[in-house]
Amino acid sequence: MEIRSSAKKTAKSFLQIVPMIAGVLLLVSLLTAAIPEEAYAALFTGHPVLDPLVGAAAGSVAAGNPVTSYVIGGELLRVGVSLTAVTAFIVAWVSVGLVSLPAEMEVMGRRFALARNAISFLCAVLMAVLVVLVLSGLGASP
Repeated sequence: MEIRSSAKKTAKSFLQIVPMIAGVLLLVSLLTAAIPEEAYAALFTGHPVLDPLVGAAAGSVAAGNPVTSYVIGGELLRVGVSLTAVTAFIVAWVSVGLVSLPAEMEVMGRRFALARNAISFLCAVLMAVLVVLVLSGLGASP
């Protein structure tokens, strides 16, 4: 009997979340279509401190399929954007979700969602810097 009751509660919760998930997917699709890939290259100035911050900020807004971020990251590297910026961009793309933040706050709670996104943003910047430091220490040219 408890399993049936739990299944009903789970189904009810799932049905309440479906409209939020659909809205997030539509908004992500709209942002991805509205911002051309070439526009990202214009955001980066080559500054060693600002580039990872700009990269993480752009990745935070441009949430979507991780495979897409790798393609865009490759194109950014091809046009001369620094590895630090591209790494921050990709890590933030897959870990920070400003577009989905309202839905996340609704489901997980405001405090948790804000803390998770802030920590993920800082980690994206830190990871980007560490990647370049490690590659430089190994003699690779970042």
